[in-house]
Amino acid sequence: MRVLVFGTFDLFHQGHRDFLRQAAACGDELSVIIARDRNVKQIKGVLPIDNEKTRLGNVRKYPAIVNARLGYEDCTHVYDVLNDIKPDVICLGYDQNGFADRLPEEIIRRGYAIPVIRLNAYQPQKFKSSLLRVSMRYA
Repeated sequence: MRVLVFGTFDLFHQGHRDFLRQAAACGDELSVIIARDRNVKQIKGVLPIDNEKTRLGNVRKYPAIVNARLGYEDCTHVYDVLNDIKPDVICLGYDQNGFADRLPEEIIRRGYAIPVIRLNAYQPQKFKSSLLRVSMRYA
């Protein structure tokens, strides 16, 4: 069963590792799409601290991943990964929105019936990239 996850994975931390662990438990083939820098800027309003190549390299080190790659650079094609990977299930983080908000309608529009599972948070008061970013600013 192919599992697909998306994310920025900035400042790769224990919350990301737990997210990937939970997603890997949902199937036997985990694929990860890393958001492009320009798409992160467009969605979140700020560039990630780690660039897309660093983030991809960090995620690829996680042992359960079969396939990790950068997403499409053009925001109009970000959902094309559904056609590329043809997942059996998609897992989202507890706080993913933006891209994820339109995901259910894109799944239907493309003729798929892919369940979307929201995974549990792992110590979100401690392991969240936006919080780590703020703490770095004051360190």
